[in-house]
Amino acid sequence: MSKKRDPILVTRPLLPDLNDLMVRLQDVWDSKWLSNGGHQHNTLEQRIRERLDVPNVSLFSNGTIALLVAIQSLRLQGEVITTPFTFPATTHVLWWNGVQPVFADIDPETMTLDPASVERVITHRTSGILGVHVYGIPCDVAALGDIADRHGLRVIYDAAHAFEAEIDGVGIGNFGDISMFSFHPTKLFHSGEGGCLTYRDPNLKARIDLLKNFGIRNEFEVIMPGINGKMNELQAALGHLVLEIVDEERARRLRIRQQYERELGDLPGLVIPKVGPGVKDSGQYFVIRIKASEFGADRDQVYDALRSQEIFARKYFFPLTSDYTCYRSLSSARPELLPNAHMVAGEVLCLPYFGELTEDNVSEICDVIRSLARPAAV
Repeated sequence: MSKKRDPILVTRPLLPDLNDLMVRLQDVWDSKWLSNGGHQHNTLEQRIRERLDVPNVSLFSNGTIALLVAIQSLRLQGEVITTPFTFPATTHVLWWNGVQPVFADIDPETMTLDPASVERVITHRTSGILGVHVYGIPCDVAALGDIADRHGLRVIYDAAHAFEAEIDGVGIGNFGDISMFSFHPTKLFHSGEGGCLTYRDPNLKARIDLLKNFGIRNEFEVIMPGINGKMNELQAALGHLVLEIVDEERARRLRIRQQYERELGDLPGLVIPKVGPGVKDSGQYFVIRIKASEFGADRDQVYDALRSQEIFARKYFFPLTSDYTCYRSLSSARPELLPNAHMVAGEVLCLPYFGELTEDNVSEICDVIRSLARPAAV
């Protein structure tokens, strides 16, 4: 009798050799410096700046605190336009800053903010736009930038999925006023927990770094109401080592993507979203969209069939944030205003995607999916 395999999860954290981590931790122990901008933190910040090809970086304890500080650092007030098709933290940071989220619809193909929908909901209270590079697929940064310029708005990008993505050779963290990257363990690059902000304006550096450290200027001066968002030395030590193996992991994921595309690409009603021309893929997710009328089964049936075989895909992002109890009463959350977002949220499924997946694993996943397709499509 063959041994039962382990459950196949949607992802697994990329982990360096434990012996290498011990060497890094020994440096931390020798320094007796665990937080507040030690050697590991400062050198990782420089390496991240170079890898993302951006002029300025501030590291954080996690991406949510980073995004919270981004809103605060730009002094956004009133209303900020954002997408309902995202992780809840994107919307929560607005609420925590006393800003009202205003939902705009998404583009049905890219699944990112639809610029035309954004422009329709701008009011005299609008101070900014918070876009999300969903699955590492970039927003229409040119159109959103043009809208912001014409209306005097700030633009922040949630680039949690977009580590090292590029548009025409330009690092994605160079667009808008500020971009946030998440270093959560589910991300391709991570530091256990963590995140960063990237920004072009060098004058923001001092304000952002004060805001993430209680507003403390020196031993005797606190000059603004800050928060504790600092990345510690243990996180940074792990980040150094993960950064060294990201390229190998991305190459493994590319081979897995190619296998998925070979085995699933001919199924009518199954759409594999891709980044546009000139865009470098971050390698964060492998996503499919199920068009039930063409495929023969809906997304939930595919999800359940996989789960019955202990294959754990994820419905990222369902439900929409606009459907959460805490936001559904907003006038901009009405479903009739967000038709594309509701359509996409009912179609998307993130399949298992990490370098340790075997060819047999991927084939098993694809076999389950193909078994649900219309007979004529198989």
